[in-house]
Amino acid sequence: MAKSAPAEKKSDGKMRRKLYEKELRKLQVELCYLQDWVKAKGLRVIILFEGRDAAGKGGTIKAITERVSPRVFRVVALPAPSDREKTQMYVQRYMERFPAAGEIVIFDRSWYNRAGVESVMGFATPKDVERFLEICPEIEKFIIDAGVILIKFWLEVGKREQERRFLARISDPLRQWKLSPMDLESYRRWYDFSRARDRMLEATDRDFAPWRIIRSDDKRRGRLNCITQILQLIPYEKGSGPKVKLPKRSSKRKYDDQATLQRRSFVSEKF
Repeated sequence: MAKSAPAEKKSDGKMRRKLYEKELRKLQVELCYLQDWVKAKGLRVIILFEGRDAAGKGGTIKAITERVSPRVFRVVALPAPSDREKTQMYVQRYMERFPAAGEIVIFDRSWYNRAGVESVMGFATPKDVERFLEICPEIEKFIIDAGVILIKFWLEVGKREQERRFLARISDPLRQWKLSPMDLESYRRWYDFSRARDRMLEATDRDFAPWRIIRSDDKRRGRLNCITQILQLIPYEKGSGPKVKLPKRSSKRKYDDQATLQRRSFVSEKF
């Protein structure tokens, strides 16, 4: 009797790993084609990720970047501003990391910190937040008019799934480092962050720089949907990279290059 095909969904409705990995590999191949196209055409691309804590931003960025060159796909995750940076124009430290020709810069959180965590936690004054929301579309219009492709993603996770992920971090020593005091405070202030999100989207969701919202309760589906959207938003052609041929290895000045290593110290082979 023939085996029936495995279900695409688990009992909780989430995508199974085997199907996810199969689809992810296909999309990562396309990302490599996209990478060649961006380099060949000298494109400049910014992809920024915002969302609730534990929404899956890090895992999504890893899925995008794990098979491409870090010299083309650069990930920027800025720490809290230094005393000097606090005296600069607010967006200045972000603009320093903007792409040059042939680069895609991925912001793991961005200048939208001002509309989110800084607003909710009181790190910025209401006047600062209001001013940011007023001028942000103008700044993004300037970025786009300069020829930069700007893509903005908001990852939205539900209350129950966020709680499950936080509890998993608490009980897993390999994931406890992911849980910060700020995460716990964001969990407590769920509705404050919801209001900050709504205000941000209302002020900065424009036709020339729209927000694209991804449901991320199912991380695997969210990642695949995100990569698919990126590939749709940046038109590219396959085979734009140079044809590579392995050259013949020269035997000039040939010698036993392994014998010279025998007197060196090697790491013990325990595996």
